Amino acid sequence: VTPRVPQGPSMDTSKKVDLKIIIIGALGVGKTSLLHQYVHKTFYEDYRTTLGASILTKVLAVDSTPLKLQIWDTGGQERFRSMVSTFYKGSDGCMLAFDVTDRESFEALDNWRDDFLDKVIPREQDFPMVVLGNKIDLCDRQVPKETASAWCKDKDIPYFEVSAKNDINVAEAFETLAKQALTTYKGIFESYLTDSIKLTPYDKPKKSCC
Repeated sequence: VTPRVPQGPSMDTSKKVDLKIIIIGALGVGKTSLLHQYVHKTFYEDYRTTLGASILTKVLAVDSTPLKLQIWDTGGQERFRSMVSTFYKGSDGCMLAFDVTDRESFEALDNWRDDFLDKVIPREQDFPMVVLGNKIDLCDRQVPKETASAWCKDKDIPYFEVSAKNDINVAEAFETLAKQALTTYKGIFESYLTDSIKLTPYDKPKKSCC
């Protein structure tokens, strides 16, 4: 992925940074509801399947840097998997979502994560990522918090127990991912700058006299 590098000798924190965030996970885990709760502060209770992807934007400030998040909501049906994977390119952060009342949606996280990392080039093990266990407002829980936490700890991914319906931890999860993505973005920028300086022949060799 080619980093989107701002112009100038140093990063200007007053300039808005555009970051692409993508939400992936199994069908029916509440990805669209989570996104609408974060962006619009409303509970979106429409059970129509997302076909392909839809995009919402959110502007916020992280560490005094204004961010514009372009958040991609994706379909979770298996038959859309190849289509959804084409949307991974250029992502700055990834949100993995599952339903705590649906054991299969949790067990599918490995496949979703691997599929995403396989398609993001270069593959970075520390790619900005968070996991959301949604629907904690429901009582028929199948995935214990300890089980999900252990899976995330093993992969060094922050874990959030959330409820799109009751607006629990939704903003915190998105903002944690935004902060991770911004840190990585700044790191790529600084690395790009350093490499550019190394490649610039500031000191021309002196002509030798004969």
